[in-house]
Amino acid sequence: MLPRPLSILGALALTGVTGMAWRMLPADASPAPKPPPVVRHSPAVSPPVADEPPAGFVEFVDTAREPGFDLPKESRRTGVRHYALGHLVAGDDGCVPKWHGPSDSDPLDPSKNPVANRIGRLRALGGDAAPVFGGPDGRELADTCTRPGGLASAYRRVVGAFDAGTVDFEVHDSDDRAAVLRRARAIYAMQRERPLQVSFTLPVGQDGLDADDVAMLRATRQAGAEIGTVNLLAEIEQRGSADGRLQRMAESVLAARDQIAQAQGLADPDEAWERIALTPVLTDSGDLNEIDARTLTAYAARHGLAWLSLRGVAPKPDVSRILWRTPP
Repeated sequence: MLPRPLSILGALALTGVTGMAWRMLPADASPAPKPPPVVRHSPAVSPPVADEPPAGFVEFVDTAREPGFDLPKESRRTGVRHYALGHLVAGDDGCVPKWHGPSDSDPLDPSKNPVANRIGRLRALGGDAAPVFGGPDGRELADTCTRPGGLASAYRRVVGAFDAGTVDFEVHDSDDRAAVLRRARAIYAMQRERPLQVSFTLPVGQDGLDADDVAMLRATRQAGAEIGTVNLLAEIEQRGSADGRLQRMAESVLAARDQIAQAQGLADPDEAWERIALTPVLTDSGDLNEIDARTLTAYAARHGLAWLSLRGVAPKPDVSRILWRTPP
């Protein structure tokens, strides 16, 4: 799991505008229960309290699309300390990782990826960056590397090259049981060798996670691998949609919470909140306004989410500043 915040957002003090934001995303937004019954704990709507820390913000960087992104410079400008760098996919032989992009770049050669080359300077500022395996383009190594021990070795190359303490897997192969088990066993092998936090990035829909993704999380845990965080990619409905678009997103997250708790073997679904990160996906810069951003940060703080992030189109600067202000 990426580092948790240690302080609260003073900017989340309850005002008239923020009060309206609470009503847009109630804590008890839950879909109608279906058999078999699931116990849901829905706290009453209330503002954050003094001992309720906000979730940190993790910025995702697509290194192929933003090769000039300067991690330490942007960290100083925005205050963001933690980043996720994508995407690492399989090279031509299936067992050699490369950064997705126009060139078959070996991650062991920092000069081939100027963004990742600056991780050391970011750490000097107190930040960090996690490499992301998989993604929407290319193939994740677990799909292609079938040699015994080859997959773990491929992952080790990346972890060792960047001395990574955290890695993320953006999975699109959950229906391939062989790939799921290869990846799980490779993660387990690495975690036995060194402290390594692992997160999985998965899309969340109206009814929560896809059944294959839930089965993948369960199989990964049963193989001995420890999953610290499940990062939910949630598409934000565009402004102009029917009222309650953020509430509908909250209902999707709540459904996923129950699935994650079951897959992780947790007796109380509330224990899953701290293992969930939320990443809204924007299709337009106006999909989030300032009220929405305050609502999201308050929601994340109230439920103790691991972190917030964004994908897709960048929001307007004032919205970004509200999200960035959440400490890492």
